[in-house]
Amino acid sequence: MSLALIDTLRAAVGPAHVLRAEDGADLVAWELDWRRRYRGRALAVVRPGSTAEVAAVVRACAAHGASLVPQGGNTGLVGGGVPDASGRQVLLSLQRMNRIRELDVANLTLTVEAGCLLQAVQEHAAVAGLLFPLSLAAEGSCTIGGNLATNAGGTQVLRYGNARELCLGLEVVTPAGEVWDGLAGLRKDNSGYDLRDLYIGSEGTLGVITAATLKLHPQPAARTTALAACASLDDCVALLGRAQARLGPGLTGFEVMNAFSLALVARHFPALPRPLPPAPWTVLLEQSDAEGEAHAQGLFERLLEAALDAGTITDAAVASSLQQSAELWQLRESIPLAQAEEGLNIKHDIALPVSSIPAFVASTDAALAAAFPGARSVDFGHLGDGNLHYNLQAPEGTDAAAFLAGHEAAVNAIVYDAVLAHGGSISAEHGIGALKRDELARRKSPVALGLMRAIKQALDPRGTMNPGRLL
Repeated sequence: MSLALIDTLRAAVGPAHVLRAEDGADLVAWELDWRRRYRGRALAVVRPGSTAEVAAVVRACAAHGASLVPQGGNTGLVGGGVPDASGRQVLLSLQRMNRIRELDVANLTLTVEAGCLLQAVQEHAAVAGLLFPLSLAAEGSCTIGGNLATNAGGTQVLRYGNARELCLGLEVVTPAGEVWDGLAGLRKDNSGYDLRDLYIGSEGTLGVITAATLKLHPQPAARTTALAACASLDDCVALLGRAQARLGPGLTGFEVMNAFSLALVARHFPALPRPLPPAPWTVLLEQSDAEGEAHAQGLFERLLEAALDAGTITDAAVASSLQQSAELWQLRESIPLAQAEEGLNIKHDIALPVSSIPAFVASTDAALAAAFPGARSVDFGHLGDGNLHYNLQAPEGTDAAAFLAGHEAAVNAIVYDAVLAHGGSISAEHGIGALKRDELARRKSPVALGLMRAIKQALDPRGTMNPGRLL
């Protein structure tokens, strides 16, 4: 079966784009996930250059009974885009499919192929004076197809929504190798089930996203960024309410960072500027303004002065240039990198009602401290949309890998029990993949799981699309 399939794949995409370890190719870039937790072994890495070639690859795999793992930039955090260890799965890399198909300025849409880097999409929109607002730390290496397959979030969900809200249409290759062309850039189309939303967030288990029509926005006239220090997480939530009331839809970012998360950044990246002294909690706020720089600065200054007078914040610093704004964001975006420098850690990407976050953090921090003395909580994330990256670092001087191996299951039980008790979700923006598949099976409603399995069975009855992931 394998050799016959390889010959068919070579005929479909060209011999140069079918890579095999047996032929001397180094496949580590495709077989090892970004967090280095999952290392698989592919039958072959196949790199199609068009939708027709993707469809031919899918049909070949279906005919030979081979399962297929779609992959974009391989920046996922839950082990959803690398092959298993069987050596029998075909890794379908979309990286060659990186063309811009159409920019429609009047319709405020951009149609791109799935392998386009997120940063390239942002830049193409900006050249036209427009904004594609999806923004995350991996934007220089993640792809639009992967962003949509995982329904990526990022730093501006508060204003613009997740990837799902930024997509108007998709092109998808089904498990049978058929092509669904749903790329019409319509904001209203009430003609049946919303297939677009079905595929977004499906993590490659229902089909292969090959292109998307994305929603653009006008570029703001000005952006302003600030840091604010808070004595408690309750004060952070109060500041969010004040900012929403004063800035309205102009509030595009509201990030929160606990003291230890920024202490890690200071330890591992000491050259980064720190405009505020350490505080229990630090908030990064950003607003987009339609009128101009002076108007934006005035709004921010009045907001922060009122918050200072009310005791909601203890200190603040407003960026006075694009360079300073970038430096403030770099503090926030360096937290995962600083954690990686510190050693392996137990990560949680959770969603909660904003009103429940202070109580959740207080009770769960206490429970973890009692169960694992000396373990260090790295709490940060997108408070504005209720998404926390609630991570646990091993105690100082403890072997980080041994701590993760020995305690991850017990830590997860404490955290996820608390998440569900507060009405939250165990995955906010990273997806389920392989990492959280068993947790989802234990914690998702049986009715919801039954519906999802029915959809999977209907669309992929042979189970060839990214098996063992999500469900």
